[in-house]
Amino acid sequence: MSEPPLTDPAPPDDAEPKPRRARKPVGWSMIVIGALVAICVALVWRRDGIDGVFNILTHDLLLFGEIIPRVLAGCLLGGFIAEILPHDKVSRSLGPKSGLKGLLIGTAFGAILPGGPFTAYPVAAALLTVGADFGATIAMVVSWTLIGYGRAVAWELPILGTDFTLWRIVISLPIPVLAGWLGRVVFVRMYPKGEPS
Repeated sequence: MSEPPLTDPAPPDDAEPKPRRARKPVGWSMIVIGALVAICVALVWRRDGIDGVFNILTHDLLLFGEIIPRVLAGCLLGGFIAEILPHDKVSRSLGPKSGLKGLLIGTAFGAILPGGPFTAYPVAAALLTVGADFGATIAMVVSWTLIGYGRAVAWELPILGTDFTLWRIVISLPIPVLAGWLGRVVFVRMYPKGEPS
């Protein structure tokens, strides 16, 4: 009597989620931007000659030198957050089954998140990596954009006054939650079986 063939056991339900696909360094957006840059270089060369092109390149290299430490710090922050945060707790608090609570947590986190886009977007990417769903992450980014306390304290309060700032924040409060809910609806319709690996 022959023995049945050995098969791999089914993975347990609490197994680690599959790692996300590696991002390609050159995608369609990079190709479009590269084509636009080439067209602009040709137009500037035609109008101002090679000196005009070199002036722009020199200015941009100086700007790049100023920005790169911020980009590096933001990316490192996102990478460390992805390693530090416990996946199961993030998934429970901000995952697809977190409901309204997850959208409210995402909104609150975005409202208190300091820094500019070099901080916010790497943190958002880290949250997606460790189990947050599209909805909670969208709520976080929209809240950071609309409610972020840093801009309110540094710019709105001194320039526009307390009444304007408070009313603007109160009126903006439901928008991140609504955006996150819509993000979940769209994601479920796009990927009914979950995000493709």
